[in-house]
Amino acid sequence: METTLSALVGAVNKVLWDYLLMYALIGIGLFFTVYLGAPQITKLGTGFRSVFGGLFGKKGADSDQKSLSQFQALAVAVSAQIGTGNVAGVATAITAGGPGAIFWMWLSAVLGMSTIFSEAVLAQKYRVVSHGKYIGGPAFYITHGLTPKIGRSAARFLSGFFSIAIIIALGFIGNATQANSIASAVTVAFDIPALAVGIALAVLAGLIVVGGVNRIANVAQFVVPFMAVVYIICAVVILFQFSEHIVPMIQHIFVAAFDPSAVLGGAAGIGMREAIRYGVARGLFSNEAGMGSTPHAHATANVKHPVQQGMAAFVGVFIDTLLVCTATALIILLTDANTLGLKGATVTQQAFIIAFGDFGGQLLAVCLTFFAFTTIIGWYYFGESNIRFLFRGRYLGFYRTLVLAAIVLGTLGKVDLVWSLSDMFNGFMVIPNLIALFLLRKEIRAIYDDYLAQTKSGKELSYQYEFHEFHDKQ
Repeated sequence: METTLSALVGAVNKVLWDYLLMYALIGIGLFFTVYLGAPQITKLGTGFRSVFGGLFGKKGADSDQKSLSQFQALAVAVSAQIGTGNVAGVATAITAGGPGAIFWMWLSAVLGMSTIFSEAVLAQKYRVVSHGKYIGGPAFYITHGLTPKIGRSAARFLSGFFSIAIIIALGFIGNATQANSIASAVTVAFDIPALAVGIALAVLAGLIVVGGVNRIANVAQFVVPFMAVVYIICAVVILFQFSEHIVPMIQHIFVAAFDPSAVLGGAAGIGMREAIRYGVARGLFSNEAGMGSTPHAHATANVKHPVQQGMAAFVGVFIDTLLVCTATALIILLTDANTLGLKGATVTQQAFIIAFGDFGGQLLAVCLTFFAFTTIIGWYYFGESNIRFLFRGRYLGFYRTLVLAAIVLGTLGKVDLVWSLSDMFNGFMVIPNLIALFLLRKEIRAIYDDYLAQTKSGKELSYQYEFHEFHDKQ
């Protein structure tokens, strides 16, 4: 029975990720890059200044009781983006697609930055107030944005389909797989029983998520910068250790992107198609651009104009893929850990051991624990937003209990089928989100044009938000 289900899920994932969604996500990223005039390039510096410029200013200057600051919202989004995909996903891209996969990962990230910009802009426009807090995301902009275009019934079907898919994909299955990754790394590095790891994770996660999005944000804004900086420092240290290999490695990445056999030899069986496929797929899976997950965090930010949070969103992709994923790639390629026949996170773990000795394995376990745990609390919140959308404030306690149970159960045993199911439901939630992004493209463009006009005139930024009714039943 399990073998049949695995085969069926595998076949669905092959259609979704190897053919349909990979090209759809790249296509929508290319479309918005051209349609909007490449804001991820022209406004990248503005985005960084907007997010980090006032970071050390007076607390609460850009927040109120209903919202998070721009940086807090970004921290929640990045906490979900930076996870096992940055460790295991990059390793898989390199071992399956060769060094050239990294070039295609970079390209997909640059294009994806325009997609996630568009998601965040819509999340801001169509956010609502629930229990005194701003919430939003694809289910909200699908319902309120698409109803005039495709009708109420079709819009509600698409939004409901998205909500169910993301609750299953991230809230339950995704968090089980993240917990399994933590338990596997900690058990190997420190010989701690997996069940003990699971219980500890559930307790810590419960203490955080019970405090709502504000407590999640408070944790994320301190943990996310710390874990990213530590990881990047490790990569810098390895760069110095293997400095004589840096130039050849960069050459290999660019050559292998278009002619893998020139670097790997024909016997490797890796062609340009594999390099593109694995680089794009793993990159998009890591930064979540177009998947509809991070808009839930960006909807909570209190900014003067939606475009400001759109710029914060593509800063998040820059951090996730162009910094953290690149750090993993450098660590693996400089140590040649990808040539040892290992798979997944064990490739990165071996690279750390080569660079830092046995301590390296423990160091990676700690990094992976922080990465995956912050993803757990971020994904929990994304699921909670959709529980609120579907049930208007009811069943939150039940949802929280199921998530914590999934964390504990996820640490026990192998979860190959569970990973496949997670990929499948991730794919399902992308489809209605991409439909909404394309159909609402003129609204995105109008909001961006309004921002450009205001900045050109020198006026103080402002935007007339229209909060839609959202009646809680609790």
